[in-house]
Amino acid sequence: MVLRTIMVLALAVVYVPLLVVVVNSFNSDRTFGWPPSGFTLEWWRRTAQNTGALDALWTSVQVGFVATVIALVLGTLASFGLQRHRFFGRDSISLLIVLPIALPGIVTGIALNNAFRTVLGLQLGFITVVVAHATFCVVIVFNNVIARLRRLGGNLEEASMDLGADLFTTFRLVTFPMLRSALLAGGLLAFALSFDEIIVTTFTAGAGTTTLPIWILNNLFRPNQAPVVNVVATVLIVLSVVPVYLAQRLSGESTGGGRF
Repeated sequence: MVLRTIMVLALAVVYVPLLVVVVNSFNSDRTFGWPPSGFTLEWWRRTAQNTGALDALWTSVQVGFVATVIALVLGTLASFGLQRHRFFGRDSISLLIVLPIALPGIVTGIALNNAFRTVLGLQLGFITVVVAHATFCVVIVFNNVIARLRRLGGNLEEASMDLGADLFTTFRLVTFPMLRSALLAGGLLAFALSFDEIIVTTFTAGAGTTTLPIWILNNLFRPNQAPVVNVVATVLIVLSVVPVYLAQRLSGESTGGGRF
Protein backbone atom coordinates (compact mmCIF):
# COMPACT_ATOMS: atom_id res chain seq x y z
CA MET A 1 0.00 0.00 0.00
CA VAL A 2 2.83 2.38 0.86
CA LEU A 3 4.66 1.61 -2.39
CA ARG A 4 1.46 2.10 -4.36
CA THR A 5 0.89 5.49 -2.73
CA ILE A 6 4.46 6.57 -3.45
CA MET A 7 4.10 5.46 -7.06
CA VAL A 8 0.83 7.40 -7.48
CA LEU A 9 2.38 10.52 -5.96
CA ALA A 10 5.47 10.25 -8.16
CA LEU A 11 3.35 9.87 -11.30
CA ALA A 12 1.16 12.79 -10.21
CA VAL A 13 4.20 15.04 -9.81
CA VAL A 14 5.24 14.22 -13.38
CA TYR A 15 1.92 14.17 -15.22
CA VAL A 16 -0.36 16.63 -13.42
CA PRO A 17 1.70 19.66 -14.59
CA LEU A 18 1.52 18.31 -18.14
CA LEU A 19 -2.24 18.00 -17.82
CA VAL A 20 -2.45 21.60 -16.57
CA VAL A 21 -0.54 22.79 -19.66
CA VAL A 22 -2.94 20.91 -21.94
CA VAL A 23 -6.02 22.30 -20.15
CA ASN A 24 -4.61 25.84 -20.20
CA SER A 25 -4.22 25.65 -23.97
CA PHE A 26 -8.05 25.73 -24.05
CA ASN A 27 -8.46 28.14 -21.11
CA SER A 28 -10.50 31.21 -22.13
CA ASP A 29 -8.84 33.28 -19.38
CA ARG A 30 -5.66 34.92 -20.69
CA THR A 31 -4.25 34.96 -17.13
CA PHE A 32 -4.96 31.22 -16.81
CA GLY A 33 -7.08 31.47 -13.69
CA TRP A 34 -7.71 28.11 -12.09
CA PRO A 35 -10.07 26.40 -12.36
CA PRO A 36 -10.81 27.63 -15.90
CA SER A 37 -13.91 29.79 -16.18
CA GLY A 38 -14.44 28.59 -19.74
CA PHE A 39 -12.82 26.97 -22.71
CA THR A 40 -11.98 28.27 -26.16
CA LEU A 41 -10.14 27.32 -29.36
CA GLU A 42 -9.01 30.90 -29.90
CA TRP A 43 -5.41 30.23 -28.78
CA TRP A 44 -5.19 27.28 -31.18
CA ARG A 45 -6.40 29.51 -34.02
CA ARG A 46 -3.78 32.14 -33.19
CA THR A 47 -1.07 29.51 -32.96
CA ALA A 48 -1.98 28.21 -36.42
CA GLN A 49 -1.36 31.75 -37.71
CA ASN A 50 1.85 32.34 -35.75
CA THR A 51 4.65 32.17 -38.30
CA GLY A 52 7.36 32.05 -35.63
CA ALA A 53 5.89 28.94 -34.00
CA LEU A 54 5.23 27.26 -37.34
CA ASP A 55 8.76 27.93 -38.58
CA ALA A 56 10.19 26.57 -35.32
CA LEU A 57 8.01 23.46 -35.64
CA TRP A 58 9.21 22.85 -39.19
CA THR A 59 12.83 23.34 -38.13
CA SER A 60 12.43 20.80 -35.30
CA VAL A 61 10.88 18.28 -37.69
CA GLN A 62 13.72 18.73 -40.18
CA VAL A 63 16.44 18.48 -37.53
CA GLY A 64 14.80 15.43 -35.95
CA PHE A 65 14.37 13.67 -39.30
CA VAL A 66 17.93 14.25 -40.55
CA ALA A 67 19.47 13.41 -37.16
CA THR A 68 17.40 10.22 -37.00
CA VAL A 69 18.50 9.12 -40.48
CA ILE A 70 22.15 9.69 -39.56
CA ALA A 71 21.65 7.84 -36.29
CA LEU A 72 20.01 4.87 -38.02
CA VAL A 73 22.93 4.49 -40.42
CA LEU A 74 25.77 5.02 -37.96
CA GLY A 75 24.10 3.26 -35.02
CA THR A 76 23.32 0.18 -37.11
CA LEU A 77 26.82 -0.03 -38.57
CA ALA A 78 28.40 0.39 -35.13
CA SER A 79 26.18 -2.28 -33.58
CA PHE A 80 27.04 -4.80 -36.32
CA GLY A 81 30.74 -4.02 -36.04
CA LEU A 82 30.84 -4.41 -32.26
CA GLN A 83 28.51 -7.40 -32.00
CA ARG A 84 29.77 -9.52 -34.90
CA HIS A 85 33.51 -8.93 -34.53
CA ARG A 86 36.06 -9.32 -31.75
CA PHE A 87 39.04 -6.96 -31.69
CA PHE A 88 41.27 -5.03 -29.31
CA GLY A 89 39.56 -1.97 -27.82
CA ARG A 90 36.04 -3.22 -28.60
CA ASP A 91 34.70 -2.41 -25.13
CA SER A 92 36.31 1.02 -25.14
CA ILE A 93 34.68 1.89 -28.46
CA SER A 94 31.31 0.71 -27.13
CA LEU A 95 31.76 3.01 -24.13
CA LEU A 96 32.65 5.96 -26.35
CA ILE A 97 29.52 5.43 -28.44
CA VAL A 98 27.13 5.49 -25.47
CA LEU A 99 28.99 8.19 -23.53
CA PRO A 100 27.27 11.23 -25.17
CA ILE A 101 23.89 10.33 -23.71
CA ALA A 102 25.39 9.76 -20.26
CA LEU A 103 27.17 13.13 -20.10
CA PRO A 104 25.27 16.17 -18.84
CA GLY A 105 23.71 18.05 -21.74
CA ILE A 106 25.46 21.28 -20.83
CA VAL A 107 28.86 19.56 -20.99
CA THR A 108 28.07 18.11 -24.41
CA GLY A 109 26.76 21.47 -25.59
CA ILE A 110 29.84 23.41 -24.50
CA ALA A 111 32.17 20.80 -25.99
CA LEU A 112 30.39 20.82 -29.35
CA ASN A 113 30.19 24.61 -29.37
CA ASN A 114 33.94 24.87 -28.88
CA ALA A 115 34.60 22.17 -31.47
CA PHE A 116 32.40 23.78 -34.12
CA ARG A 117 33.54 27.38 -33.63
CA THR A 118 37.14 27.08 -32.46
CA VAL A 119 38.47 23.84 -33.92
CA LEU A 120 36.47 23.48 -37.14
CA GLY A 121 35.73 27.17 -37.72
CA LEU A 122 32.08 26.48 -38.56
CA GLN A 123 29.26 28.97 -38.22
CA LEU A 124 26.54 27.72 -35.90
CA GLY A 125 23.31 26.89 -37.69
CA PHE A 126 21.11 24.07 -38.95
CA ILE A 127 23.97 21.69 -39.77
CA THR A 128 25.64 22.05 -36.38
CA VAL A 129 22.33 21.36 -34.61
CA VAL A 130 21.80 18.22 -36.72
CA VAL A 131 25.30 16.94 -35.95
CA ALA A 132 24.85 17.70 -32.24
CA HIS A 133 21.53 15.83 -32.11
CA ALA A 134 22.95 12.91 -34.07
CA THR A 135 25.64 12.37 -31.41
CA PHE A 136 23.08 11.25 -28.84
CA CYS A 137 20.48 9.85 -31.27
CA VAL A 138 23.11 7.33 -32.42
CA VAL A 139 23.16 5.92 -28.90
CA ILE A 140 19.42 5.17 -28.97
CA VAL A 141 19.62 3.29 -32.26
CA PHE A 142 22.85 1.54 -31.24
CA ASN A 143 21.34 0.23 -28.00
CA ASN A 144 18.19 -1.05 -29.75
CA VAL A 145 19.99 -2.78 -32.60
CA ILE A 146 22.80 -4.35 -30.60
CA ALA A 147 20.30 -5.69 -28.07
CA ARG A 148 18.36 -7.33 -30.89
CA LEU A 149 21.51 -8.77 -32.45
CA ARG A 150 22.57 -10.29 -29.13
CA ARG A 151 19.16 -11.89 -28.71
CA LEU A 152 18.97 -13.28 -32.24
CA GLY A 153 22.45 -14.71 -32.65
CA GLY A 154 23.69 -15.68 -36.12
CA ASN A 155 22.24 -19.14 -36.69
CA LEU A 156 19.58 -18.10 -39.20
CA GLU A 157 22.06 -16.04 -41.21
CA GLU A 158 24.54 -18.92 -41.27
CA ALA A 159 21.79 -21.27 -42.42
CA SER A 160 20.85 -18.85 -45.20
CA MET A 161 24.40 -18.66 -46.51
CA ASP A 162 24.80 -22.45 -46.20
CA LEU A 163 21.81 -22.74 -48.54
CA GLY A 164 23.58 -20.62 -51.15
CA ALA A 165 22.44 -17.06 -50.42
CA ASP A 166 25.07 -14.35 -50.69
CA LEU A 167 25.72 -11.72 -48.02
CA PHE A 168 23.39 -9.11 -49.53
CA THR A 169 20.53 -11.57 -50.04
CA THR A 170 20.91 -12.86 -46.49
CA PHE A 171 20.78 -9.34 -45.11
CA ARG A 172 17.74 -8.42 -47.24
CA LEU A 173 15.68 -11.54 -46.59
CA VAL A 174 16.85 -12.68 -43.14
CA THR A 175 18.72 -10.04 -41.13
CA PHE A 176 16.76 -6.92 -42.03
CA PRO A 177 13.29 -8.41 -41.37
CA MET A 178 14.47 -9.51 -37.93
CA LEU A 179 15.89 -6.05 -37.18
CA ARG A 180 13.05 -4.03 -38.70
CA SER A 181 11.05 -3.43 -35.52
CA ALA A 182 14.22 -2.61 -33.54
CA LEU A 183 15.25 -0.08 -36.20
CA LEU A 184 11.80 1.49 -36.26
CA ALA A 185 11.62 1.67 -32.47
CA GLY A 186 15.11 3.15 -32.27
CA GLY A 187 14.28 5.68 -34.97
CA LEU A 188 11.07 6.77 -33.25
CA LEU A 189 12.83 7.18 -29.91
CA ALA A 190 15.71 9.07 -31.54
CA PHE A 191 13.29 11.44 -33.27
CA ALA A 192 11.39 12.07 -30.02
CA LEU A 193 14.64 12.75 -28.17
CA SER A 194 15.81 15.16 -30.86
CA PHE A 195 12.45 16.90 -31.18
CA ASP A 196 12.27 18.10 -27.57
CA GLU A 197 16.00 18.62 -26.90
CA ILE A 198 16.90 22.11 -25.71
CA ILE A 199 20.18 22.18 -23.74
CA VAL A 200 22.57 20.99 -26.46
CA THR A 201 20.55 22.94 -29.05
CA THR A 202 21.06 26.17 -27.12
CA PHE A 203 24.84 25.85 -27.50
CA THR A 204 24.89 24.67 -31.11
CA ALA A 205 22.13 26.69 -32.85
CA GLY A 206 23.00 29.95 -34.54
CA ALA A 207 20.98 33.14 -34.41
CA GLY A 208 18.89 32.13 -37.41
CA THR A 209 18.06 28.60 -36.23
CA THR A 210 15.16 28.23 -33.79
CA THR A 211 13.69 24.86 -32.87
CA LEU A 212 10.34 24.50 -31.14
CA PRO A 213 11.75 24.08 -27.59
CA ILE A 214 13.96 27.15 -28.12
CA TRP A 215 10.95 29.12 -29.37
CA ILE A 216 8.99 28.14 -26.25
CA LEU A 217 11.86 29.24 -23.98
CA ASN A 218 12.22 32.57 -25.78
CA ASN A 219 8.48 33.35 -25.55
CA LEU A 220 7.70 31.81 -22.16
CA PHE A 221 7.72 35.09 -20.21
CA ARG A 222 6.09 37.30 -22.82
CA PRO A 223 2.52 37.99 -21.62
CA ASN A 224 1.09 38.35 -25.13
CA GLN A 225 2.58 35.00 -26.17
CA ALA A 226 1.68 33.00 -23.04
CA PRO A 227 -1.52 31.44 -24.46
CA VAL A 228 0.29 30.45 -27.66
CA VAL A 229 3.15 28.94 -25.64
CA ASN A 230 0.67 26.62 -23.90
CA VAL A 231 -0.69 25.46 -27.24
CA VAL A 232 2.81 24.89 -28.64
CA ALA A 233 3.79 23.03 -25.46
CA THR A 234 0.73 20.80 -25.87
CA VAL A 235 1.73 20.02 -29.45
CA LEU A 236 5.26 19.27 -28.25
CA ILE A 237 3.91 16.88 -25.61
CA VAL A 238 1.84 14.99 -28.18
CA LEU A 239 4.63 14.82 -30.75
CA SER A 240 7.02 13.53 -28.07
CA VAL A 241 4.67 10.99 -26.49
CA VAL A 242 3.40 9.37 -29.69
CA PRO A 243 6.83 8.15 -30.96
CA VAL A 244 7.73 6.84 -27.50
CA TYR A 245 4.40 4.98 -27.27
CA LEU A 246 4.82 3.47 -30.73
CA ALA A 247 8.41 2.47 -29.96
CA GLN A 248 7.30 0.78 -26.75
CA ARG A 249 4.58 -1.13 -28.59
CA LEU A 250 7.02 -2.23 -31.27
CA SER A 251 9.57 -3.37 -28.68
CA GLY A 252 6.89 -5.25 -26.77
CA GLU A 253 5.61 -7.01 -29.89
CA SER A 254 9.09 -8.05 -30.92
CA THR A 255 9.95 -9.57 -27.54
CA GLY A 256 6.69 -11.35 -26.90
CA GLY A 257 4.62 -13.91 -28.72
CA GLY A 258 7.48 -15.57 -30.59
CA ARG A 259 7.37 -13.22 -33.53
CA PHE A 260 10.77 -14.35 -34.67
